[in-house]
Parts: sequence; structure tokens; C-alpha cells
Amino acid sequence: MLLIKMYNNSECLLSLARQQVDIILLHYNYTGKLENRQLPSDGMGIARIVFMVISCFIVIENLLVFLAILNNTRFRSWVYYCIANITLCDLLTGIVYIGNISLSGQRTFQISPTLWFIREGVLFFALAASTFSLLITAVERYATMVRPVPYASARKTYRVYFLIGLCWLVASLIGLLPLMGWNCICNFEECSTLLPLYSKSYILFCVVMFSIIIVGIVALYSGIYHLVRNSAKSVSSSRSKQKSVRLLKTVFMIVAAFVICWSPLFVLLLLDVFCFSPPCTKLHSMEWTIALAVINSAINPVIYSFGSKEVRRAILKLLCCCFIKAGAPLPFLSRSESALGASTDSSYRLRESFRNSKLMSPKKTLPKSGQ
Repeated sequence: MLLIKMYNNSECLLSLARQQVDIILLHYNYTGKLENRQLPSDGMGIARIVFMVISCFIVIENLLVFLAILNNTRFRSWVYYCIANITLCDLLTGIVYIGNISLSGQRTFQISPTLWFIREGVLFFALAASTFSLLITAVERYATMVRPVPYASARKTYRVYFLIGLCWLVASLIGLLPLMGWNCICNFEECSTLLPLYSKSYILFCVVMFSIIIVGIVALYSGIYHLVRNSAKSVSSSRSKQKSVRLLKTVFMIVAAFVICWSPLFVLLLLDVFCFSPPCTKLHSMEWTIALAVINSAINPVIYSFGSKEVRRAILKLLCCCFIKAGAPLPFLSRSESALGASTDSSYRLRESFRNSKLMSPKKTLPKSGQ
């Protein structure tokens, strides 16, 4: 364990003003996070390599969906604007998490406190934008179920624009709050153990806010399911019942994925808030819980985008264009083209034989009117 001289609050602020102390190292030492850290020769580690691979997959997956929606002129309704916003937030989450991993480990003590706040704040910003986007989609879906409006309604579209802009604005503010002063620099008693420069009050604020979002999303999709089930009962048709079952599966996937991915992080942060740093020997790692929350950004496209036939067709079209421009062969298309060619030849031969049979058949003459 690395031993560092301990400062009281006034000495810490004075040394910080004179730039005589590494404030990040001082806070990590106070919270006990310097124990059991990897040595510089240990490299990135298998876990971080796995996290990097997952993040790259998230970026590619969401970039593909976003470009497919952006390049298709048919996707000009509020539904696809919400899906595109979720995809963009998840794409940003993957990119930011790659940067967060790259600046973590031993590089943590080589960056300035400002860069440390930016590293963590941008990740909070991306995760907040992703959760807000899920909430906006749930609100608009529920509003449409209660009071149906056309997909191309201008009023609805402008409202979605406003909510999307508000989502990014609030998420940016949440990520920047510690950098703007809501932190615990040199106030060691108020510091988080998991994030040693963050104030516990800020952590509690984020946990309460995200918990409210989870409850809101669960309540809205539960309301949507009850509305569809009641309407299916009134119609009493097999098609309506099948639609109700499909919606139940979708709602279950959305809620289950969100709760499973986010609950461990919320529980860990709550334990961090109500635990003082010296005794909290088990709260020195949150990589796996953060990674699980980030994985939600890989699940969202599967639920919101790949479940739509139109989006799947747009993605397939985009992939075909990319392969064609790259000059790469498309085996699945070549097989379909050969089958199409065979069917075209057979139909051509059938038309020709039908035409020849008509030419060879005797012509019928109409009787003359005088006979």
C-alpha cells in the first residue's frame, strides 16, 4: 500500500492552491482505493479488454441503426425520432466508455482534477441522456395510447423535438455539476468511496433521480399494457389477443433489461452514500456495475430497432450498399439472385411456349352476317 501524508481540509486547500499536492492521489488514498490496484506493468487487464470489445460492439451496432434511420426518408415520424435519439445516446455511451477505460487505471494519477471530472462527468452525461431518452419514448407511447394522433402530426413532432432537446440539456447539466462546484475536493468526510472526488450528496441526487426514472418507465409501460389488454378484451378477436401478447413480451423485455442492467449500480451507489470511507473496504470497485449499465446500450437497439421490420429492411439495405461500394461478395444475395434468375428463366420459357401454342392453334373465323 502506498503511504501518503494526510492533510486536514485547510492544509489540503492551501497545498492545492500552491500546486504542492496531487489532489487525486490524496483522495484515492483517503478512501482506500489505492489498495489492491494493478501495477503499471500489469497492462490493461483482461476485464478492461472485454469492456473495450463490448464498447466497440455498442458503437458499431448503434451507428448502423442510426445511419439506417437517418438515410431513410420514410422514417420521418415521432416514433423514429425517439428511436434515433435512443440510438444516438447509446452510441455516445459506447464512445465515452471507451475513453473512460483508456484514461483509467494508472493514467488516473497522470491527469488533472479537471480532466478527471470530465472523464467521469461525460459518462454520467451519456448514461443520463440514454435513460432520459427511454423515458421520453415511454411517455410519448403512453400519450399516443391515451389520445391517438397521426404519426405525422406536426404538434406531436414539435413536442418530441422539445423533449429531445430538454433531454440533452438536462443530461449535460447533470454531468457538469461536479465540475461546476458540486464536489468534495479537500472535504474528505463528504467524499464518495467509489468516486473519490464526487460528493455523496451528488451521488444521492443521481441515484434518486435515476430511480424515479426507472419507476416512471415501469409505470408507463404497465399502463400501456393494461390499455392494450382492455381494448383486446372489448374487441375479443384472436388478432387483438396476439397483439396484446406481443406487447406484453416487448414491455417485459424493456422493463427487465432496464432494471437488470441498472439496479446493481444503484444499489452500490446507495451503499456508497450511507457508508463512511475508512470502514468501506468492499466498495472499492464499480467497473462491473458500470459495465452492466453500459450493456443496456447494446440491448436497446435489439428491443427498439431490430424489432421493427422497416428498420431491419433499412439496416439490410445499408449493409448491402456498404458491401457493394467495398466490392465485397454477398453470398446471401447471390443465392437469392440465382434463384430469382432460375424462376425468371422458367417464367420466360412458359410465356414463350404459351405464345407459340397460340400461334400454332387454328384461328376461329366469325360467321358472316349474310349466311
